[in-house]
Amino acid sequence: MSTTEDPKELANRARELVSEAAQAVKQMRTDVIDSAITKSSPTDPVTEADKAAEQAIVDGITTDRPNDSIRGEEGADKTGTSGVTWHIDPIDGTTNYLYDYPSYAVSVAAEISGVVVAGAVFDVASGDLYSAHRGARSVCNDEPIHVTTKDELSSALVATGFSYLPNRRREQAEVLVELLPLIRDIRRAGSAAVDLCLLASGRVDAYYESGLNFWDFAAGWIIVEQAGGACTGLHSDDPDPSLLVAGGPVVHGLLRSALQAFES
Repeated sequence: MSTTEDPKELANRARELVSEAAQAVKQMRTDVIDSAITKSSPTDPVTEADKAAEQAIVDGITTDRPNDSIRGEEGADKTGTSGVTWHIDPIDGTTNYLYDYPSYAVSVAAEISGVVVAGAVFDVASGDLYSAHRGARSVCNDEPIHVTTKDELSSALVATGFSYLPNRRREQAEVLVELLPLIRDIRRAGSAAVDLCLLASGRVDAYYESGLNFWDFAAGWIIVEQAGGACTGLHSDDPDPSLLVAGGPVVHGLLRSALQAFES
């Protein structure tokens, strides 16, 4: 990892980027409702707002950090020389955005040598701004946040999400049928970034989801960890897009063990 970059400065820049993009996303929502096209399936819409928000973030990064790399959900792909890579999800929860369902966010994270060191998520509907960087407590609207201290799975409120791909959704439903009797209840809001921030702020106890992309959870990853939680793969200590598992320090391990048992 580079020692010349200050994670706090990267977090501050991420906060600025998501805040500016969130305002544009909010203003554009009504204008783009009828302009949706589709991506992986007919139920996975992408709007002009996604593209505009991503381009605004890319422009913001390249203006003051021209040597950084950039990866974005809507196609941004720039290789730089600084060692810093920005991961952008311009609207996480696009279907919610189209329906004005209150769970969609702008997410930006900064990675150095494979490790996310700073990130910010702006929950557009609620107006909450979450951010974190290595070495400091996660915050929501500048107030420190912390995961719950839940120590049993049976009373845990667990968030999850589902794919837009029919076959994968069927598999996710089968896992959920196994898990539901073991937990308090399930919540499905439709945005991985928002779910991870809700976990970090103690409003759910745990979270899992399969089939994510790195930009979906990059910022949420560090926000959960710096709020005292754990964010891993099913079998790896590092987050794994194939199945991400997150939670407070005790319930995370309990949830991961339960999900592992369903494999056998």
